[in-house]
Amino acid sequence: MIDLLRFLLLATLFLSGVAHATQQDELDNLRSRIATLQKDFDKTNDSKLEAADGLRESERAISDSNRKLHDLAQRQQAANRELGQLQQRAAAMQRELQGQQAMLGRLLFQQYMDGGEQEFLKLLLNNDDPNQVARELHYYDYIARSRSSTMKSLRSGLAKLQTVTEQAHKKTDEIAALRVDEQTQQKHLEQDKLTRLQMLGKIALQLKQQRREIGRLQRNESHLSQLIDKLAQVLPDNQLNEFAFKALKGKLMMPVSGKVSNRFGTRRPDSTMTWTGWFMHAAPNQPVKAVAAGRVVYADWLRGYGNLIIIEHGQGYLSLYGNNETLYKQVGDILHGGDTIAAVGSSGGNEDSGLYFELRFEGKPFDPKPWIKKR
Repeated sequence: MIDLLRFLLLATLFLSGVAHATQQDELDNLRSRIATLQKDFDKTNDSKLEAADGLRESERAISDSNRKLHDLAQRQQAANRELGQLQQRAAAMQRELQGQQAMLGRLLFQQYMDGGEQEFLKLLLNNDDPNQVARELHYYDYIARSRSSTMKSLRSGLAKLQTVTEQAHKKTDEIAALRVDEQTQQKHLEQDKLTRLQMLGKIALQLKQQRREIGRLQRNESHLSQLIDKLAQVLPDNQLNEFAFKALKGKLMMPVSGKVSNRFGTRRPDSTMTWTGWFMHAAPNQPVKAVAAGRVVYADWLRGYGNLIIIEHGQGYLSLYGNNETLYKQVGDILHGGDTIAAVGSSGGNEDSGLYFELRFEGKPFDPKPWIKKR
């Protein structure tokens, strides 16, 4: 029976390891396929005529730097929590050791007052009452065992305290290293922002002219549609429930707290084209939330949409979030509704800080209004 239980335990551990390895392989495979698609897509659609393309590398770099800073901050918070827990354990151990030391001191003092081993020998050699001798022998045995047990506990406690203290020192060193990394990354971010600012100064006039060109707007929308079509070709079948998203109609949260200035189906300024999503004015660096559970299938810069993140919700449903300054999530990340996925910006040559938001089904955009929960 024991052998059978051991076999089942080992089998469970093995299958768990295999499942984890398989999931990681699938994630790596997905990321590799999308990275290849992205490179091919960039080559096919590359155009130096688009002023916003000059911002691509600096805006990608800003997003990467911000994401690294975000990750470093989270690691610091986790390390600080662990350090606090270690310090609490160390303090509790020290209090326990103080109690054990006091107990040992009382036992040694009692043994000294009783005469120690000499008194024990006298007891054995004297012809006193046997019952009294038995009681006192039991008392001395109790004292000896208590002293031995207390000393063992004291030694064990000291060893544990030393281990915890060493762990606390290592965690302190880790936090210091993270702070150095954070300072370095902050310098990178400042340089990336300066590079973008300089580039904006050079192409400001071109950007202003191109923002309302019908041909440019059409090309941007075409690029996005092509990207989504290509993504559909490389994405594997997933386990996301298509009906779960359908059931959320009228219940989706707003992706960002802001004012919707351009709605689905309304005409763009000085253009015959209409909006295929929403543009929501919002303060820079405000958190952008996933409207529902899903999986990230695209997280990179795209002409006209800046730093763009696309989430797959299952069986053809997608949500898109563009013009961000920072993308916190990467391809393959599994999300819950309400997870922070990005930070608001004005990437992609956008004039105003805000979020561009779309919902799509089988590649076609549809009006988000009936799907968003009324406030």
